[in-house]
Amino acid sequence: MRTLSNQMKLVFQSRSANESFARSAVSAFVAQLDPTVEEIADIKTAVSEAVTNCIVHAYQEQIDQIYITSAIYDDKSIVIKIRDRGCGIPDIAKAMEPLYTTCDTGERAGLGFAVMQSLMDKVRVTSKPGKGTTVVMERRIVSKGAKHV
Repeated sequence: MRTLSNQMKLVFQSRSANESFARSAVSAFVAQLDPTVEEIADIKTAVSEAVTNCIVHAYQEQIDQIYITSAIYDDKSIVIKIRDRGCGIPDIAKAMEPLYTTCDTGERAGLGFAVMQSLMDKVRVTSKPGKGTTVVMERRIVSKGAKHV
């Protein structure tokens, strides 16, 4: 059984300008585990994808709140939960298929969940139409320099 070592919570508006804030804040928090450059880049990219999904898909043309909780455990793992109260996903399995997108403008590749899954150890998605979506991503920091918190 792993033990919680540290935790942080963020709440910010679903503005595209805040996507870089979210990835920077989470990466700064993860830095206490002494990750490699590659590990931190992977986590930042996964956070960017999840936050962008909230901005583009969950809230579409409106501004609302995005919630992030990051928790570090004694086994050098990080759990990042990104939640919105947007439109929700009617078919999670379909939404997680590579190249599937609800954006018909041609501007989105439909690879967000696939990217998250390729960069993190675990990705779980729960959603209720009209209530919102939660993405929980886990990654164990395995760099030789990682230290206990």
